[in-house]
Amino acid sequence: MQIEIQMDKTYLEPKIIILTASMTDEINDLVKKLSTISSQIISGIKNEKIEILDQDELIQIYANDGKVFAVTSNGEYAVHFRLYELEERLNSNQFIRISKSEIINLKKVHNFDLSITGTICIKLSNGNVTYVSRRYVAKLKKILGI
Repeated sequence: MQIEIQMDKTYLEPKIIILTASMTDEINDLVKKLSTISSQIISGIKNEKIEILDQDELIQIYANDGKVFAVTSNGEYAVHFRLYELEERLNSNQFIRISKSEIINLKKVHNFDLSITGTICIKLSNGNVTYVSRRYVAKLKKILGI
């Protein structure tokens, strides 16, 4: 595959044109990835202001009392997505569901404590402690290679 980038100040936003002899799986995958880029934006509400949340800054996302919250080093934000919708938007190599009500950023984990039988205790970079529910333990162990 060849990639060509042309700079033109008349374009206010990027425009992507794909030139191909036929539709291939590679082209279909590329189109799918490109179309999901804009849908990966996650916004949160804090102090009556909406902020765009950087996925790399997210520490944990959890549901409580019918509402969803995202935790970053800058505090906690209310999010207007359901957890399953956020799972689809988040990078699956970086985020993992650890219970019915929580998703964590693996890059923000300080350590995993396996000493508790049947579950895993997780200490996050912000000092929060959370637990993997029994249902998700096997999935996490597979990702960790244990």
